Amino acid sequence: MPVDLTPPAPSAEPLPRTGPPRPSAWIAMYHSVGDPTDDPYRVTVSPDRLAAQLRWLRRQGLRGVSMRHLMDACARGEEHGLVGLTFDDGYRDFVDLALPLLRHHDCTATLFVLPGRLDGDNAWDPLGPRKPLLGADGIRHAAASGVEVASHGLTHVDLTTADEETLRREVSGSRAALTGLTGTEVGGFCYPYGHVDERVITAVRNAGYRYACAIAPGPLTGPYALPRVHIGQNDSASRLRLKLWTNRLRHRALDRSAVTG
Repeated sequence: MPVDLTPPAPSAEPLPRTGPPRPSAWIAMYHSVGDPTDDPYRVTVSPDRLAAQLRWLRRQGLRGVSMRHLMDACARGEEHGLVGLTFDDGYRDFVDLALPLLRHHDCTATLFVLPGRLDGDNAWDPLGPRKPLLGADGIRHAAASGVEVASHGLTHVDLTTADEETLRREVSGSRAALTGLTGTEVGGFCYPYGHVDERVITAVRNAGYRYACAIAPGPLTGPYALPRVHIGQNDSASRLRLKLWTNRLRHRALDRSAVTG
């Protein structure tokens, strides 16, 4: 049965707890690609590990694609065999290390970037090393290479605690900035830290985004709060297999809860 992921019309009304059917495809969440030894947050994977993970996906008959590609496929009911690959924060190492591996394995991805921190670093992380972020040229290079460039907000703040002006600037302002930077419409958003509530979802929807990614949004799950699975350095083939199986079980439970109300 095709999955209806057509965004609802903008509204100031509270979001319903149930919504359109969820995509059953797996959405993987990556961050930085590099040396994982000095990373207290465990969000860095080495190039060798990423290569092994992509090889494993391909051997399972799966192909990593951007969220835009995945959403289009879900709308047609053709998501079988696809995995959404997302990379948060827009680290410079994405272009240097991840992009060549994605190309080698015939995969694409969505890169969630911070246009308010061009050529900056991960200043929001109090621990661990400073990691450089992409600038305008790097983001344009990723987009020209077939990567979907989407928004992670302007500066990586918890939107659930932001005032209305900050929320508007981080959500609508980042979309306008990225559209101007890439010359293409920006359809995707990713909540910093994965934190989301109904007020923030409404702001994202009304800003014109097509979808948004979270981490584990629970009852808010839907096209504007898509759950993802964290993939890290310790995720070997056996752990990936377990995560894929667990993800399928979770989606079945969500589908049952949507039917029963």
